[in-house]
Amino acid sequence: NLDTFDPAVLAPGGEIRYYHHDDLTAPCASGSARFDAMAVIPCSMGTAGRLAAGVSDDLVTRTADVFLKERRPLILVVRESPLSVVHLRSLLALAEAGALILPAAPPFYHRPKGIDDLVDGVVDRVLDHLGLPREEAGRWPG
Repeated sequence: NLDTFDPAVLAPGGEIRYYHHDDLTAPCASGSARFDAMAVIPCSMGTAGRLAAGVSDDLVTRTADVFLKERRPLILVVRESPLSVVHLRSLLALAEAGALILPAAPPFYHRPKGIDDLVDGVVDRVLDHLGLPREEAGRWPG
């Protein structure tokens, strides 16, 4: 529920600061703020559609819009299935604008033993793309 959800932003000192989704004055909503990368997890097709159309009506979409315009890494972990042609066009537009589209599709090559392993597989992919790989991440042995 976006009315009660507060996105967490890791501040430069390492602490977590919370900003309300309507707070468009938050530091991450400005291109002059120096954040390295952003991941939207999960990214609904509504959020993806607003981003593809250039609509930044809350803190998540405004910050993602900033990352696109500043050409900073933006990862969108989409969760819908199946995808309509409208969804695919939105995702293509976002990929062309520089976003990395990473579906929340867990890998199975590491033989997951439960839900936690499936979630960890998706999280590990995101962390890899953020340049923060986990040592214990499951890897394809080749």
